[in-house]
Amino acid sequence: MSDADLTRQAADQAAEAAAFATNMAEVLKTSQDIWMRLLEAQMKDEHPLHADPLNTLPAFAELQQALMRNPAEMAERTLALWSSQAELWRRMTQAWLGAEAPEPVAAPARGDKRFKHDEWSRNRVFDYLKQSYLLTAKYLEGVAGDVGDLEDRDRRKVAFFTKQFVDAMSPTNFAAMNPEVLETTLEQKGENLVRGLKMMAEDLERGDGRLLIRQTDMERFKVGRDMALTEGKVVHQNDVMQLIQYAPQTGQVHETPLLIVPPWINKFYILDLTPEKSMVKWLTEQGFTVFLVSWVNPDERQKDETWESYLAKGPFEALEKALEETGAPQAHVVSYCIGGTLAANMLAMMAKTGDRRAASLTFLTALTDFEDAGDLQVFVDEATLRIVDEQMEKGYLPATAMANAFNMLRASDLIWNYVVNNYYLGREPFPFDLLYWNSDSTAMPAKVHHYYLERFYNENAFSQGEQSVLNVPVEPKDIAVPVYHVATKEDHIAPAAAVYRGARMMTGAPELRFVLAGSGHIAGVVNPPALKKYQHWVNEDQTPESLPDWLDQADEIPGSWWPDWAEWLASRSGKMVDAREPGAKLGMVEDAPGSYVKRRFDEG
Repeated sequence: MSDADLTRQAADQAAEAAAFATNMAEVLKTSQDIWMRLLEAQMKDEHPLHADPLNTLPAFAELQQALMRNPAEMAERTLALWSSQAELWRRMTQAWLGAEAPEPVAAPARGDKRFKHDEWSRNRVFDYLKQSYLLTAKYLEGVAGDVGDLEDRDRRKVAFFTKQFVDAMSPTNFAAMNPEVLETTLEQKGENLVRGLKMMAEDLERGDGRLLIRQTDMERFKVGRDMALTEGKVVHQNDVMQLIQYAPQTGQVHETPLLIVPPWINKFYILDLTPEKSMVKWLTEQGFTVFLVSWVNPDERQKDETWESYLAKGPFEALEKALEETGAPQAHVVSYCIGGTLAANMLAMMAKTGDRRAASLTFLTALTDFEDAGDLQVFVDEATLRIVDEQMEKGYLPATAMANAFNMLRASDLIWNYVVNNYYLGREPFPFDLLYWNSDSTAMPAKVHHYYLERFYNENAFSQGEQSVLNVPVEPKDIAVPVYHVATKEDHIAPAAAVYRGARMMTGAPELRFVLAGSGHIAGVVNPPALKKYQHWVNEDQTPESLPDWLDQADEIPGSWWPDWAEWLASRSGKMVDAREPGAKLGMVEDAPGSYVKRRFDEG
């Protein structure tokens, strides 16, 4: 190499070193700014952080006692862990000494994307870190999951928060242990960390001092422009909801209209995400007149709303207006998630008072029996309710609280994945309509939310026959209309077994059709037939006591359950009539999707 080449090489190295040093200085400065922003937000917070906001200490104290009562089992499990770790060390030592690549002692579960970078398998150091972590994680989750005797609620809480700890401690979450982060930092001379910390600062600002991790490009999508596009009109509104009537897509429609009651925990446009994924659009194409409740994103103005006022001003008033608009004597009520819990109360009350305006009731992944109410139940007990009440002193629960809770259900995918991608690798998240919807969180009206957590999650009052709505005692067996009940096989929010158990309590329903769909709480419901994804199970015998027994006798059918549902609805929808244009009687407030759904919590 000539002197000139050596000089150029030295100059290049000096330039790279200078660029790296400049970027590291920027990283240091931005890090200091972020810490100051966090401290300022904490000092301004009128409610300092609780030592144990999710009330985990009592459950873990019970676990500690259980472990002490089972020393032999703990010794056996610990010995198995150390034996596995010793075997891992033996194999890795042989590989370091030149032997062929050993068979792994532990491997990531199918679908675990954390260790997809080649270096996690190719580099012996990183491979050892990965496998050692996986062995320890399996041990900790096993101990939390089944050692000793714990009450079911304590066991669920211990297992859930142990999983949170295990996910947080993954070596992929630490820059110095993540080969992809190290490789990217060297290649980009630290520019990735500069970009990432700037994104973190922006997310802190967006969350007003709380880290609000972006999961997609928030500027890429807009409700009414890129999603919620099905044509329709807002034909009625009050201070808690807008009622949308969608335009017909056929010359004639079924006489009996549909009224959809979505959850207010999320925004309705998951059912009208894009034209290709829209349940609403598909229903209009099947010849149904579709009405939908669009809940307001609440603030102080909804501080006095209650569970009963939400029922009266929501589905009850919407049903009245839908029938007034169409002139039909009855409407099918379709309900999703917490909207189903509210609709169950309404239909039980209507049956008790002789109100026959509902032709049927469809439940989409909705709980009515909360004995085993899924992972969300770990957030609810008397102590956590008191803390939630403090957060709702202005009359509503901030949307960030609900967003954080839902993200914790899949922390590895919805939190730590984006910490690594956004803040370490400095990459903008991929634009994805579903994740935009997931990030478009809603606040909760305080009294409504407290009632829901206390009376359903804590007390299970409805299924126990201990609830009254508008002075009318109600329980599941009071529902007296045909019921179509959909659960999804991998649902952690409304577990399929709990949904099935609640469905079987509806003994007053003249017909009950239970359908189990593949996938989870969202993808299992929003599964258009054209996509030819997943599958569903049907069983004409609705008598098996448990879901496994029901499933043993069920027929598995490829693809979406929507056609089965549409056929079921059509057979109960009367004659065909001329298509109805939205607002012919009620008039028009504004075009769909309306203004209520467009209000974001971070826009004031």
